[in-house]
Amino acid sequence: MYTELPFDEIKVNPTKKRVAYFYDQDVGNYFYGTGHCMKPHRIRMAHSLIMNYELDKKMEIYRAQPASNLEMTQFHTDEYIDFIDRVSPDNLHLFQREQVIFNVGDDCPVFDGLGEFCKISCGGSMEGAARLNNGLADIAINYAGGLHHAKKSEASGFCYTNDIVLAIIELLRYHPRVLYIDIDVHHGDGVEEAFYTNDRVMTCSFHKYGEFFPGTGNINDIGIGNGKYHSVNVPLRDGIDDATYKSVFEPVISKIMEWYQPTAIVLQCGGDSLSGDRLGPFNLSMRGHANCVNFVRSFNVPFMVVGGGGYTIRNVARTWAFETGICNGVILPKELPYNGYYEYYAPTYELDVRSSNMNNANSPEYLDKILTQLISNLDHTKHAPSVQMNEVPRDPEDWGDVEEDTEMAIDTKGGSQMAHDKMIQQENEFYDDDEKDRGEKNIEENGDTAVNGNGNGNGNGNGNGHSATALTDLEQAEIAELNKDD
Repeated sequence: MYTELPFDEIKVNPTKKRVAYFYDQDVGNYFYGTGHCMKPHRIRMAHSLIMNYELDKKMEIYRAQPASNLEMTQFHTDEYIDFIDRVSPDNLHLFQREQVIFNVGDDCPVFDGLGEFCKISCGGSMEGAARLNNGLADIAINYAGGLHHAKKSEASGFCYTNDIVLAIIELLRYHPRVLYIDIDVHHGDGVEEAFYTNDRVMTCSFHKYGEFFPGTGNINDIGIGNGKYHSVNVPLRDGIDDATYKSVFEPVISKIMEWYQPTAIVLQCGGDSLSGDRLGPFNLSMRGHANCVNFVRSFNVPFMVVGGGGYTIRNVARTWAFETGICNGVILPKELPYNGYYEYYAPTYELDVRSSNMNNANSPEYLDKILTQLISNLDHTKHAPSVQMNEVPRDPEDWGDVEEDTEMAIDTKGGSQMAHDKMIQQENEFYDDDEKDRGEKNIEENGDTAVNGNGNGNGNGNGNGHSATALTDLEQAEIAELNKDD
């Protein structure tokens, strides 16, 4: 059953996809506490790389409306969301009983802005799902999401609210079957538990199993009731490398796609399965991790990419930027563009996370046994469940509860932020330097200085080092000073 597949260079299908990317500039401000592994700052680092690789020209960028308490109670209990919304480090002493009930403590500390952080995370995932539902995007990305351990009324594993469950609930309004794939090193227990008795959602988690948090995810955990055989768990051992991971991931996902036939996919891209992570014992390179994104993209099914774990933040930022490129049909070059966090990527200053030489404890015999049992379980899902005809519930804006964007905000002539975020550079765009500073020195390909732009748009050289228009003494002195610096 198990066959080792060669791990070749990633080849992306260049077919253009409409990508909606969600980012809130406030998300990097939240701080779990000194010494805590989870650092939301990594999302800001990834965003900086994405912008400096100019991927913003290929996709639409949105700042989602933070989720409301009412929206989050579609899954979580009212009491739990009320607690998350009200608690802070200053009034924590008033909630001693609730701390025990809701499992808030060392792993899941109360920090300033906890409620706002949860609303930003959930808002991005829910709005991404809504854009997939309405056919406004083929791929939605929210790296502030992916918090897969949170339960209905309990925080767990650095996660407080489960944005993935809320996004899947939103997708189920339009899609008869949703597939959830988890490549975080930890088992996606919160999502699996939420849909354990439901055949309209299949959860598939690839994770480290055995004396490892959260302790769930045995291969025999397959769901109950209507959801029997719709929970797929792939327990792996330490040191799994790119080729081995590919040889397990691709056959399992192929069988699920063939038999279950999902109409939407949610892919959790936790970065703690990368080599060298502070908490994860896997040995995946950046390209081994990104191959999963590329493989799921190849099915041409609407899908959402969310973040998750990842505790060596420079590696997480690199990988998420690279995977954003793959979503847009681009393989990013190794050379890092200069960005606000350039010094974090020392000493190589490259967009690459390499595997180490750690031992791979996943023997071919073990993986063959795992795959045989998984395929046997999946055989029961050959006939994809159907859904009887129902009226699709209205979106919030159809009820008039959400204020629509005003004509002034939508008007592109006004240069609004909304218009700028939706701007995508066309593939046949010839000029790549339209936004170059007018006072910047221009160099012709032959190395001659053409003209120092004078602010009037007369920055054209004739190739002989002479300007097309007469320069003032002040401009000539400025050019001479610039050449001196070179």
